[in-house]
Amino acid sequence: MPEATRQDRYSGTKDVADALSFDTARLETYLAEHIDGFAGPLEVRQFKGGQSNPTYQLITPDRKYVLRRKPPGKLLPSAHAVDREFRIISALHPTGFPVARPYLLCEDDAVIGTMFYVMDCVEGRIFWDGTLPGLDPAERRAIYDAMNQTLAQLHDIDFLNIGLGDYGKPGNYIARQIARWSKQYQASETETITEMDKLIAWLPAHLPQDERASIVHGDFRIDNMVMHPSEPRVLAVLDWELSTIGDPLADFTYHLMQWQMPTLDALSSGSLLGQDLHALGIPTVEDYVASYCRRTGRTTIPDMNYYAAYNFFRLAGILQGIVGRVRDGTAANANAAQNAAAVRPLAERAWHFAKLAGAGR
Repeated sequence: MPEATRQDRYSGTKDVADALSFDTARLETYLAEHIDGFAGPLEVRQFKGGQSNPTYQLITPDRKYVLRRKPPGKLLPSAHAVDREFRIISALHPTGFPVARPYLLCEDDAVIGTMFYVMDCVEGRIFWDGTLPGLDPAERRAIYDAMNQTLAQLHDIDFLNIGLGDYGKPGNYIARQIARWSKQYQASETETITEMDKLIAWLPAHLPQDERASIVHGDFRIDNMVMHPSEPRVLAVLDWELSTIGDPLADFTYHLMQWQMPTLDALSSGSLLGQDLHALGIPTVEDYVASYCRRTGRTTIPDMNYYAAYNFFRLAGILQGIVGRVRDGTAANANAAQNAAAVRPLAERAWHFAKLAGAGR
């Protein structure tokens, strides 16, 4: 898919979809009462990107804000936890880690129909293609290094010191994730995919040993961050819905899927698989791993093939959940139906890495 098409499809805002609209006047009154300096008139736009929690731009004469809400309708258990998103960015913001400034969490469904939170609107660049078209090799290299540094910084934050000791269970993270996404996949299943069934059986029987516990973002990728308008610097990491306390290697190896991903229309950030990385100025996966290890005090990352199998399985489960929401009429993204075609290739890719890790022998 051409990069311009991807940019057009996912970046910027649009009119609010009828199914996701709400009473703007009621929201304006509520925010004026709860956010210092907030003053209308209020205009509401919906961001094109984002498939899980509907996200809106709130425009006032003095400034812009961003609102993220639970979608209306039937939801899977524990999904769309915007209250958890608000909690973690509220804990991270004072540390200097790049997140948008949080303003408020509203748990009163009477305001717009579902729970929501409001944060600052961070202006900058969001890249929807990992090859970074239009930039020179030095700029690409610097942007990838900034992403690497940001994720290493997140994993080195002492979550106990910032009040997140009960944000997740530090042990058995991979096992719990496999159980969670297996259940979500099965609850949303629309066709039989043999590889998913085999992964559901094989992955929990071959778990790596968790070495450390840290904050994990859960969906750290290039299109989930706002870059400075002209500098290779991350201004805000977005979309914390899947964050918890867990295995940082699972988080980092999920990020490495940028290098391993087959090209699929449903996956918006493009793939580096088969690209001439040297010509582009983008680090090889080996160099990128070395940089992360240097920043986090590691010598190597064990069980890379297992982690790749796990992450492709997990993403297949996440996307199948979106397929289920399309079926149930609660998906937030107009392009979400494309995910149905992506689940099988992701499952096949996961089983490929599982076999490299010893499955089927």
